Amino acid sequence: MNNFEKVEAFGQLPQARFGHTITYIAKGKAILFGGATGDTGKYSITGDTFSFDMQSKQWKRVEVQGTAPSPRAAHSAVCVDINQIVIYGGATGGGSLASDDLYLLDLRSNDDLGQWTVVPVVGTTPGRRYGHTLTFTKPFLIVFGGNTGQEPVNDCWCVNVEKSPITWARLECKSEQPLARVYHSASICTNGSANGMVVAFGGRSNDQQALNDAWGLRRHRDGRWDWVKAPYKIDKEQPVGRYQHTTLFVYSMLVVIGGRTGNVGETLTIDVYDTETSEWSKFNSIQRFRHSSWLVDTSIFVYGGFELDSPNIPTDIISKINLNRLLLPSETLTNKLAQYQQAQRNVSPQSLSPQMTPISPDTQASPLNNSLIQKKPGQTNQNTQKQQKPFAQNQADKSQFKFINQAVVAEETRDSKAPNRKPRLPQSAQENNIAHLFISTLLQPKTFINISENAKFLFQAQHILMLCDQAEAILKEQPMVLRCKAPIKIFGDIHGQYSDLMRFFDLWGSPFVDGKDSDIEAFDYLFLGDFVDRGNHSLETICLLLALKVRFPESIHLIRGNHEDKWINNGFGFSEECAQRLGEDPNDEDSVFARVNRLFEWLPLAAIVEDKIICLHGGIGSQLNYVAEIENLQRPLEVIHEVTTPEQQLVVDILWSDPTDTDQDFGIQPNIIRDPAGTGNIVKFGPDRVINFLIKNNLSLIIRAHECVMDGFERFAGGQLLTVFSATDYCGRHKNAGAVLILKRNLEIVPKLIYPQNLNAHNWIEDEEALKKRPPTPPRWKNQGQRRSYD
Repeated sequence: MNNFEKVEAFGQLPQARFGHTITYIAKGKAILFGGATGDTGKYSITGDTFSFDMQSKQWKRVEVQGTAPSPRAAHSAVCVDINQIVIYGGATGGGSLASDDLYLLDLRSNDDLGQWTVVPVVGTTPGRRYGHTLTFTKPFLIVFGGNTGQEPVNDCWCVNVEKSPITWARLECKSEQPLARVYHSASICTNGSANGMVVAFGGRSNDQQALNDAWGLRRHRDGRWDWVKAPYKIDKEQPVGRYQHTTLFVYSMLVVIGGRTGNVGETLTIDVYDTETSEWSKFNSIQRFRHSSWLVDTSIFVYGGFELDSPNIPTDIISKINLNRLLLPSETLTNKLAQYQQAQRNVSPQSLSPQMTPISPDTQASPLNNSLIQKKPGQTNQNTQKQQKPFAQNQADKSQFKFINQAVVAEETRDSKAPNRKPRLPQSAQENNIAHLFISTLLQPKTFINISENAKFLFQAQHILMLCDQAEAILKEQPMVLRCKAPIKIFGDIHGQYSDLMRFFDLWGSPFVDGKDSDIEAFDYLFLGDFVDRGNHSLETICLLLALKVRFPESIHLIRGNHEDKWINNGFGFSEECAQRLGEDPNDEDSVFARVNRLFEWLPLAAIVEDKIICLHGGIGSQLNYVAEIENLQRPLEVIHEVTTPEQQLVVDILWSDPTDTDQDFGIQPNIIRDPAGTGNIVKFGPDRVINFLIKNNLSLIIRAHECVMDGFERFAGGQLLTVFSATDYCGRHKNAGAVLILKRNLEIVPKLIYPQNLNAHNWIEDEEALKKRPPTPPRWKNQGQRRSYD
């Protein structure tokens, strides 16, 4: 069984070369730029650009316009947006170095025509260098190391491409730093404990030694950057020091391919570092150096460079590495690859590429693009006065969002916190202690994954009352519509299924672990309501969420669901749970049940992420037209079910409405399941309502919860509305999966799923007569109607 195979290529074949770059972009294309042709004794530096089509295996020369980079090799390139790459640095031959300009190649308008532009930069730059790395963790371009023409260096520079003017900044890290190096590699970790880190590996040191260390660069929310040396287990395999190699991340696995050791003729293995276990594994490898590589699904492609048996003459061979076969000897890594493949199967088949998100033609350009895309003579700014498109034409445009078929990247790239609240005075020791007490007791995923339905509740009523006082004080300072930043994890209904919440935290990351802040450093968390009722552990669920809100008031976001209402949760389980587990009378105004419901009346009704995505519990119903209508609602807010005013109807719409059954069911329709009496207060809204609402509010997507969906998440209106539901096997009857949506900083969406545990758990409502009176809402089956203009 061969792990490697040669890819037959056709078309306008580029000359064999080394020191080039290949960057995988959208549309299934890999873009080759620059490099050196000929042998090492007599070579020529090139500046040509080719594209390689992954489907047809055709090479094609890209015709370019604009200000192209000079011919160069040993430069760096990275994809920064849909069909756009950036080039920096390199050597031009004869001991000379390329300029320190930043170049952008825009291929969005035509596959065969590229537009080169010099990015206007203000201030000091990283300077000329070669053999460095260039990575992109949105919105930051990061340059690390390389050789300045005098010596290898270890400085690190970044530029925020979303801020104008474009300015380089040298990172002053106070932590231990990597040695100076050249011809190393760097890539972005895409899953696990190193999520979002720029991980650099290997390289050649000042004294010409091949290095074998790995370092992670991360950015904290307060703007600090630091380096962390990757731990290696000394009693396990160690990587071989190398340079002029490449690395790629597959899930949480760093794959190191090829390179040189300094010992002539020494063969190298493919070394794989598992960031979760800190262990290295070795596998047979093709022998290349000064090559380039890229990842597509579960295959790594390697192009060009030198082969070991002909170290002076470059090759033009494309080799394919089959990861399923390569990793087969390691059960652990094979399982991780299977998780990666499962994530791919859970995404939309309309995905365009493994890494890039389609951008709507109406999407505003970032400062980087604004500085690059110059107007042609007579061209007007379409964003200045944009006309409303016809409904069907609007749907033909590409959606801005897609489900990524690769693991989530937890990018620690925040500019600032969302303006949700006024400055608060520092919390007292008592406030910190009560929140910490709940978190340290309840946030133990391994302990509570299989919590008994009859488990004793571990806190007294007075503890919960104190927690509610602290949480409510925070909620009162925050607006009715929250403003949130990505990256963010978005949860749907939990319904007291505390074990499911623990499973999500255990599998896909937790905000707090072992007494320390965990991935709250990288992610916000947004919970879309329905924390209580139905399940057996509403008390654990709501207490943990409130404690997290107190501990992380600007990073944990809770919005209201239809069960955060005393008239509903008095009959669907929460009241009964408080009576049985706390020994209280829920009708007592001083009870925990009454206090928690008073807090619910201060919960916000919606959140907007990155000014593009609105998140709410139910939907937009028949009355909601503008976000400002939600903002104008006053709190404390009691839900009135016998509607007599437009404001009361608006609240019911937000908390109770559902999308219609298919994309072909338009307008406002009766919601017979939720409104059997036919009052007309609870309705279903069609895809036309979704589109019109998004257009009116300059938004791109609605994310809501409220309905059990069999796969944990479901698309509606051609993907412009997503439903997410996080409680598995709802009411012990539907066998549905649960999901959390992970929204990356670049607005790519990754669904993470859990499945029913088959533990035959009971709910608070379990006898048939009670279920007839208060039946669980039937699951929403997949939207199978013909979508036509919505696809």
